[in-house]
Amino acid sequence: QVQLVESGGGVVQAGGSLRLSCAASGLLFSRYIMAWFRQAPGKEREFVAAMAWRDSRTAYADSVKGRFGISRDNAKKMVYLQMTSLKPEDTAVYYCAGDQREWNSVIVPTTRAYSYWGQGTQVTVSS
Repeated sequence: QVQLVESGGGVVQAGGSLRLSCAASGLLFSRYIMAWFRQAPGKEREFVAAMAWRDSRTAYADSVKGRFGISRDNAKKMVYLQMTSLKPEDTAVYYCAGDQREWNSVIVPTTRAYSYWGQGTQVTVSS
């Protein structure tokens, strides 16, 4: 069975940094695209970043380009989201997602592209 478990959320001051982790199990990792999404209260869940496990191709939302980085550890079966220069508008519940998916720049940033989701971890950026 596929399980995704996020951790690393917390409260940080604007301009600070935080690293989120996603522990993945039950996946055929070489065939998967992993992604991070976030959802603020009253807003739609939005794409943050994605990575193809096979070749480490990445994609980022315009709002986080240059500030966030997605990465993986093959041995630990872990996906990370390194967040820097955090802004109050980054405040949200962050979700790890994954699925078998051909890389497609149109599909990858959409929630429907992913069958498996973690429970979310809260990130709060104070001003």
